[in-house]
Amino acid sequence: MKIAILSGKGGTGKTFVAVNLAAVAEKATYIDCDVEEPNGRLFLKPQDVRTETVCTHLPCFDAQKCTACRRCVDFCRFNALAFVADKPVVFADVCHSCGGCALICSADAVTEIEQPIGMIECGMYENVKVITGILDLGKASGVPIIKAALELVASPADELTVIDCPPGSACTVMESVRVADYCILVVEPTIFGLHNFKMVYQLVSLLGKRCGVIVNKADDGSSPSDNFCQMHKIPVLCRIPYTDKLAFIGAYAQIACQKDEKTKELFQQILETVYSEVAG
Repeated sequence: MKIAILSGKGGTGKTFVAVNLAAVAEKATYIDCDVEEPNGRLFLKPQDVRTETVCTHLPCFDAQKCTACRRCVDFCRFNALAFVADKPVVFADVCHSCGGCALICSADAVTEIEQPIGMIECGMYENVKVITGILDLGKASGVPIIKAALELVASPADELTVIDCPPGSACTVMESVRVADYCILVVEPTIFGLHNFKMVYQLVSLLGKRCGVIVNKADDGSSPSDNFCQMHKIPVLCRIPYTDKLAFIGAYAQIACQKDEKTKELFQQILETVYSEVAG
């Protein structure tokens, strides 16, 4: 089973939830798709790490074949191509490697060259396989790295895969959620938290994904996020209280379910509930 952990913004506790779910499972794969700022490895601390470079393809023009018809420039929606003195110029930083310019060129003047954009790290932490996507600074999109990371998962259907998504609801989140059987939305009990919760809930709804909510840093009272869940009949899997103990454990990059028995029981119950939801 593949569970995607999402949040409408950074700092809600998404990685906290993802890491602890992976740690309480008998066997699991943890994939950090937050490729611009992956920090799950700070908690899981994988050993025997192997790295693999991820590349995309950049167009390369043959000036002898190019007829300066400019069809490729007109085709490119990302404005990654231009003609200067009747010579094609590629702006690599905004190229999305769609390959459209090569397909549309009737003179066969476009080939593609590899461009490294980041890497994937793979290692083990106890019973958890840790896969981390890392995007190089300044690169336009982490989608190719996320695709490559997800392709490394070949676990059986009854084994748990936890996908730690990027925050927000952009293309990288859509790619991370694509293979998920169930989504857990981590939200904060505030008005601002509700705004971001609505965005990510709309995304998973459009993608037709079943989901549940974890209210993190919760207090004793009902919150705007709780009211929204009740209105839309979204299951609240649990409410994690804000405590000094959990904050202290997180500050030292430790895994809460291994340091606190109540937290361990809580995440075991979350897993059981999700398994029941998916099976039902």
